[in-house]
Amino acid sequence: MGQRAVREALSSGLLAQPWRGVVVPAADSLKLPTRAEAALLLAGQPAALSGATSLVLHGVSVAECADIHLTVPYERRVRSKPGLVVHQADYQPHDVLELDGLPVFSLDLALADFLCRGDKRTAFAAAEEAMRGLPPDHLQRLRDNVRDRIVDRASRKGIHRALSMLALADGRAESPPESMLKLVVVEAGLPLPDVQYPIYDIDGRLLYVLDMAWPARRVALEYDGFAAHEDRQAADAERDRRMLGRGWITVRAAAADLRDPGRVLRELRDAFRVRSV
Repeated sequence: MGQRAVREALSSGLLAQPWRGVVVPAADSLKLPTRAEAALLLAGQPAALSGATSLVLHGVSVAECADIHLTVPYERRVRSKPGLVVHQADYQPHDVLELDGLPVFSLDLALADFLCRGDKRTAFAAAEEAMRGLPPDHLQRLRDNVRDRIVDRASRKGIHRALSMLALADGRAESPPESMLKLVVVEAGLPLPDVQYPIYDIDGRLLYVLDMAWPARRVALEYDGFAAHEDRQAADAERDRRMLGRGWITVRAAAADLRDPGRVLRELRDAFRVRSV
């Protein structure tokens, strides 16, 4: 284009400059693949997209963040910039695969890194999202591969928590908030719940599927996502009444309870005390 044409396109808004020395079409400047490719151009090779960026490119949406994460070998000197987080690590060619023309860490390596270093709740939800819908043999293979990656890490930081979360993840939660709520409950010292627990009528017909349940005590925990439960308070209250008639105590949680789970944990403990008498 030439320098003058580039300057005019930047001035008019046709081009955007995420980092000095790299320009992209402004219409695509918020798209993850475009920003990722711009980061790779800036860093030069060898480099691979890693961390949260690689997980999102693998389809794990809960890991989405504004920054682009990439990893370069130790001998390379590439600095982080606003919106670009550069990690240094030794990795092998087989650790990287190509997704839509971009070099990306493999899913098992990206999950292992994120479980060790990412935000705890988001990392656990990412592991569950990656497992969701997998056939049992594929799920076990992914779990085994991630475990091997974790124990083989040169840095021992975060390994214990990563292995604990990996053991807890099973991919059965229907949404990331439900995964996070499950982690909150278990970390509070409550028993591991059954996830997506079915309730049948006397004729064997499916009535409800509970987000989380402790069948032996007939205690249920339901997460009310905004989209799924807006304007459904009356229906939810009627369902809880019907479940109470079947001997179940239902505790309900919402997005605010993930930020401050005190009320939910108190109600669950109260329900457990009632059922332990």
